Amino acid sequence: MKQRLTAKEEQLMNIFWEHGDLFIRDLVSYIPEPRPHYNTVATLVKFLEEKGFLEREPVANTFRYKVKTSERQYRGSTVSDVVARYYNNSYTALVSQFVEEDRMNLEELKELIARIENKK
Repeated sequence: MKQRLTAKEEQLMNIFWEHGDLFIRDLVSYIPEPRPHYNTVATLVKFLEEKGFLEREPVANTFRYKVKTSERQYRGSTVSDVVARYYNNSYTALVSQFVEEDRMNLEELKELIARIENKK
């Protein structure tokens, strides 16, 4: 997945990921104040559909929108892009930076190693 979300698109996708299938009017109700206009939200939803994050299903005279790309898929793709771009495709380099900057302590590192060993 090479498509990236803008901040506003990500805000809407977070709502979809949390609440599931939604009509635009329901989506608008979940957006915190000050809410954008319905037409603005509809335009953003159209972009999300074009980017492959959502698909629409006709219901009566409107559409219900469903998630096509899960939050896990999107976040995983985003992390992979960061690792490729800034760490020469090395997850070790990424983790090393966290350790060097004291953002990951020894216990967290041991827990990560245990998770990796348990997967084998």
